Amino acid sequence: MLEREEELLEWAEFFKALSHPVRLKIIGILLQQGTQCVKNLGELLNLSQPSVSQHLSILRARGIVGWQRQGSIICYYIKDERVKKLYELLIKEAENGRKGHYAHRGKLGP
Repeated sequence: MLEREEELLEWAEFFKALSHPVRLKIIGILLQQGTQCVKNLGELLNLSQPSVSQHLSILRARGIVGWQRQGSIICYYIKDERVKKLYELLIKEAENGRKGHYAHRGKLGP
């Protein structure tokens, strides 16, 4: 039972790292466009480099992204393959939601 609790805590921390819209956008960019440097991510997201770096450090701490140095530039890539599957599921669910899949939520009665 204790092992299961530890595993659940690890998953909770994993999802916590994904629980910010900017970090989800970063993941989407990295999945769609491949390895990106902080400057490029900042431009694509219209955010400062320090802000992007802060989000990347959270993703890196959970092993979601990895980094490589290209001269004086640090570039990031998706390291954890589970992220691709989860992101695809998230996008699919978001598309279903736009089609009224979740339209019944929040309504009482028939």
